[in-house]
Amino acid sequence: MGETIPSPPPQASSTQRGVARIEKFARLPVWPVWQGVFLFFASKIFGEEVAAGWENRIGGRVCPNFLTAEATSPFVLLVHHRHSFSNWDPVKYIQQTFFPEGFPSHPHRGFITVTYCLKGGMVHRDSLGIKQSYGAEKRHDSKHVQWLTAGAGIQHEEMWDIEPDTQDEGKLLWSSSQELYQLWINMPSDYKMSKPNAELLEAYPVASSTSSSTIPDNTTPVVKENNDATTTTVVAGIYKGIRAPIDCPTNVSMMRVQLSKDSSWTHNIPSSHETAIIYVRNGSIQIGTQRIPPHYTVYLTSQGEELSIQSLEGEADILLLSGEPLREPIASQGSMVMNTQPEIQQAYLDYQLGKMGLPWSEKLSDEEWQQHVKRNPSLY
Repeated sequence: MGETIPSPPPQASSTQRGVARIEKFARLPVWPVWQGVFLFFASKIFGEEVAAGWENRIGGRVCPNFLTAEATSPFVLLVHHRHSFSNWDPVKYIQQTFFPEGFPSHPHRGFITVTYCLKGGMVHRDSLGIKQSYGAEKRHDSKHVQWLTAGAGIQHEEMWDIEPDTQDEGKLLWSSSQELYQLWINMPSDYKMSKPNAELLEAYPVASSTSSSTIPDNTTPVVKENNDATTTTVVAGIYKGIRAPIDCPTNVSMMRVQLSKDSSWTHNIPSSHETAIIYVRNGSIQIGTQRIPPHYTVYLTSQGEELSIQSLEGEADILLLSGEPLREPIASQGSMVMNTQPEIQQAYLDYQLGKMGLPWSEKLSDEEWQQHVKRNPSLY
């Protein structure tokens, strides 16, 4: 569970969004465990903000934001990963014998996963026979986001795309930095059994005056403003008239905002988006009179449209989520998100009966995996 810290009474006027609540979720040591343990003790000795800065440089932790689905609808889960794999680390070779470097095949039904790579990348294979490589490095050709609609059911594996960091290329000893967000978005009941699909979205720089009609499909518009003091990447939703082209059955916005030191950023949140959440990746920000440190999750007030954010001591990097609550029952268990418990039970039964295909080993070659998918096809 997360740690809730005191915040002043909501300061939003009838037109402004303010801070309703602030929460900090536990950061767990993994990939590599020993660096995550070091960061835990560093946070106790030197303070959380010092440890947050070190985590940004060396990695070793994951932070699942276990959202309260009824209160944060349509958002179910947000996870921040920051890891590092080094070829000189002996623990890496021991751990990979029993703990895969990624997420072997597993099923989903009834929702959307959005995986946004900030460093490194992922290699995806699924029960539909689709393989994708995406991430934040040059080799990924700006394809930095995967939008996966689980719909009626899909199995997929996501393994870390481990290659030397740019500064380590050609060196005998190297590290591979990895960082991403994964967001789970609930789907309306009418869409939960829709056809599954996996799309890659490409970063696409645009001017603030760009017409949405000229933005290509499968892109995330990237808007620089104020002499490059702020950069807004629009994964879903609309920012100052610029609409992300992704088609989502749930009314949501997802934006990454990067601010230089002492800069400000403003945005009009749609009035229907009663749920609005900010996660602070790096730096610290101010909303109203409230200072929010790195690695904290902010729940905004539900009324009003105007949001104003100020960076403080240095650069800041945040994720803004907003959405219209679905106002439907929700049942979530493991990797399935449905409306009722019997639907959850049916989802797992369909998985066990092989209707989503059969799971495979992440050690299979691409040819072996393709043969496996053909022999055990998904019904969806």
